[in-house]
Amino acid sequence: MTSTGEEQGRAGPPLWWVRRRDVVVDGTLSAVSTAECAWEGVRFADEAGIPVAAGVLFGAVVGATLLLRRRWPIAVVLVGIAVAPAEMGFLLSVAGMYSLASSDVPRRIIAGLASTSLVATFVVMYLKTRGDVEADPALVVALSGFVAVALTVPPMLLGLYIGARRRLMESLQERADSLERELSLLADRAEERAEWARTEERTRIAREMHDVVAHRVSLMVVHAAALEAVVTKDPARAAKNAALVGDMGRQALTELREMLGVLRAAPSKPAVAAAAAVAGPVAVAGPVALGGGAAVVAAVAAVDDGPSLRELEALVGQSRAAGMAVEMVVQGEGAAYAAEVEQTAYRVVQEALTNCHKHAPGARVVVRLAHREGEVAMQVENGPCEGPGDGVGLPSGGNGLVGMRERVVGLGGVFVSGPTDAGGFRVSAVLPLP
Repeated sequence: MTSTGEEQGRAGPPLWWVRRRDVVVDGTLSAVSTAECAWEGVRFADEAGIPVAAGVLFGAVVGATLLLRRRWPIAVVLVGIAVAPAEMGFLLSVAGMYSLASSDVPRRIIAGLASTSLVATFVVMYLKTRGDVEADPALVVALSGFVAVALTVPPMLLGLYIGARRRLMESLQERADSLERELSLLADRAEERAEWARTEERTRIAREMHDVVAHRVSLMVVHAAALEAVVTKDPARAAKNAALVGDMGRQALTELREMLGVLRAAPSKPAVAAAAAVAGPVAVAGPVALGGGAAVVAAVAAVDDGPSLRELEALVGQSRAAGMAVEMVVQGEGAAYAAEVEQTAYRVVQEALTNCHKHAPGARVVVRLAHREGEVAMQVENGPCEGPGDGVGLPSGGNGLVGMRERVVGLGGVFVSGPTDAGGFRVSAVLPLP
């Protein structure tokens, strides 16, 4: 609300006026017009043969009608035309014509009343001039026409200009208000999208941390349990398991250190550009959000594309070294796929093997990888559990299957998981190739 509006809210002007200044202006003009018409009413009373008091009262009433010029401009102009034969209301006619032209009255009505006022003024001036002076009729006509035009056309043109300018300013103000509302809505939507992007980025970071660290830590726990079991019976095997635990720990620390290094580093311009490409419209709507996980993941991708399908053999070998019976079957000819496809496929197999260590110790596991036209499929299936149900006490946060599904669906693939008829568990995923 503007300061004027606040002032109106406290004690607004009366009746039809918008501002107190308008009341003062119209009151002053009305007072001047009343005095003028009352003075001219004395002469009108003498010419009409009526009491002077009646003429003065008539003139005062006529002049006071100027107070209505903003509310009923047509009535004010009609009064001015009506009293033109009485030769009174000069200010009334001029101000009334200006108010009429500047109002929202249709142009045809303005033109009609202006023409009528001009003709009335011309006739009165012609009759008065012809009776008072003896001059050439052409001069009388010219003088009467000049006076009529001078009293009608300038106030009408000025009123048309002021009215057009006022309407233009109102239109611009409305457009500005509309634009402000639209910008406010866009800002709200951008904030919502930025918040959504930040949530997605936090989820993505958590998924990356889970996939990078959980598998190796799980293998470390498995080897540590095996080490505890054979440390007194088979020192050589215990030493081997200890070495494996050390290797796994160092690899986990290395990957964790790399991830934390990327998180602490400021995202570079290529990383931000990559994040914008990944986030799409959301990144455009909420540029502030690029400083979060999307930029981090993009930076990771820019520095290191992550694991690939070529490393699956090593991944399966690590599970074999931990005592799991794992068979790997590959169908079709492999090719160089997009980095996100190979990384997602690797993470699915990695998390599935981690779940086998947690929930199916001693079970036989089969890893299948199929290279097909337009897609790559992977499946990890374990048989019935032959060991304790809780394995070696590995904790589970319940996010493994959720994270795998999010990764696969995010690339437009299909993810299915569930128990098998033989009492095992199967995880399957199909990823389309871009």
